[in-house]
Amino acid sequence: MAQKWIYRLEELRSKDNDLVGKKCANLGEMVHMGMRVPPGFAISVDGYERFMDETGAGEEIRKYVEDAGESIHDIQKQVEAGRIIRGMVEGKDMPEGMKQELYAFYDELCETVGLPDVAVATRSSGAVSMPGQMETYLNVKGKRELLKKIIKVWGSAFTTRAIAFRLEKGMEMSKAPIGVAVLKMVNARSAGVTLTVQPTTGDLTKTVVEGNWGLGESVVSGEVTPDSFLVDKAGGSLVSSTISKKTRMVVYKKDGIGMVSVPAEKQDRPCINERELDEIVRIALDVESYFDTPQDMEWVFDEDMQFPENLFWVQTRPAKFSEKKEDDSEYLAELMTRIFKM
Repeated sequence: MAQKWIYRLEELRSKDNDLVGKKCANLGEMVHMGMRVPPGFAISVDGYERFMDETGAGEEIRKYVEDAGESIHDIQKQVEAGRIIRGMVEGKDMPEGMKQELYAFYDELCETVGLPDVAVATRSSGAVSMPGQMETYLNVKGKRELLKKIIKVWGSAFTTRAIAFRLEKGMEMSKAPIGVAVLKMVNARSAGVTLTVQPTTGDLTKTVVEGNWGLGESVVSGEVTPDSFLVDKAGGSLVSSTISKKTRMVVYKKDGIGMVSVPAEKQDRPCINERELDEIVRIALDVESYFDTPQDMEWVFDEDMQFPENLFWVQTRPAKFSEKKEDDSEYLAELMTRIFKM
């Protein structure tokens, strides 16, 4: 009997990082915490391995890298290798047995939410941290498109950056320990991120919330200047806020997503209100306490639902931040140390 390679989110916990990747494992943990996570399922690292074995793509990649020899360390060769290897992966059809299992899970998701051909997001979920090196596909509708986009996520494990990363870490080129999260798309009114630490100063007494109208990709990618709120953890008071002129936002298109203009009447309005900000911070601090470390989280408010049930969470992970400096002299001392090490 073939090994199980697709899991419902409620079957997963944070300990399943090596099975489905950190993002999917954390989503499963969030479900167990009672957080509102969009319904969906996770494709395991074994799913990727099975696809590579049954289609022969893994052997083709191994042979290509072996033939390339030392030239694979040249940047131009890596660019070429990325194009060729992605073609090897994305040119393969999913084996029939895997295809039917995937279709069954998608049908179950459609039935759960009461929508035929429900739109989903397909997001890479690395067991090894490879931030920004693999691709995400949003607003994916129907079984055939879902199948294509999952294979494309697997193929994106061979971008030039990802190839260089694996060479630097001494990882086997044909291996890519990645899972895929498949989540129902939320009809986003506004979305963004929250960090339970100030990332540039390391101040653990504050929570940062940033957001924009539409989908959160405009905030995560840094393409727009979002609204920004700084909240004191102890009292919950708003320390400062910056309401930006938000002229662009990411929305659904017929296929995928796209950047459009924000309606004039919304450009200078905050994308969340006071109650929504309080709820984001309240939940974020609960999650920080649960994991016992500062968190970097992604949230979204559903246009079609009422507060507070319209607040969904699509990711949480440990936050990256600078260590807090007690005074300017400590900062300058560290800066000089870095300079003399260069």
